[in-house]
Amino acid sequence: MLKDKNILIGVTGGIACYKVCEIISMLKSEGANVDVIMTKNATEFITPLTLETLSKNKVVVDMFQEKEYVEVKHVSLAQKADLTLVVPASANIIGKVANGIADDMLSTTIMATPNPVVFAPAMNNVMYTNPIVQDNIRKLKKYGYEFIDPVSGSLACGYKAIGKLAKRETIIDYIKHFFENKSATLSKKGSNNDEV
Repeated sequence: MLKDKNILIGVTGGIACYKVCEIISMLKSEGANVDVIMTKNATEFITPLTLETLSKNKVVVDMFQEKEYVEVKHVSLAQKADLTLVVPASANIIGKVANGIADDMLSTTIMATPNPVVFAPAMNNVMYTNPIVQDNIRKLKKYGYEFIDPVSGSLACGYKAIGKLAKRETIIDYIKHFFENKSATLSKKGSNNDEV
């Protein structure tokens, strides 16, 4: 189902960054092509080299570092991706996109993509339940952005509460269902065209 699908992973700063390794590995094992954009904060938790090794593609962090690319990188990645998954999605990236702020490679690419974007939040429970964050999530949902909700569990701060990244299997299943539904929709449209 994921063979030859182009999936762009946006990684933001948070302790859940290490879980991205397993998600990328699972996507690659399903035959997906995975590109990765990391925020500078994310590189404090995990190195770009780790994700380059797993994805088999160069990881982009800085909008201005990739001098060897002729194309405008944020636009080319945005157009290439069949689906963009932001995981873990911090309160910061959710707030930026909800308010039209594009000041780094990831937020700029999200703004430039014509294809679906899915956020998988992970953060402290107080941050997640903050009314501002919840308003931003509602705003993004209104604009058509999708969310894989966090779950309750042990957080880095020591509390057991909402804010833990959804299980990797849940995230992979979500992506598979996205492409299954997309294929079903395209097949249905094709059948309707045949009848005309």
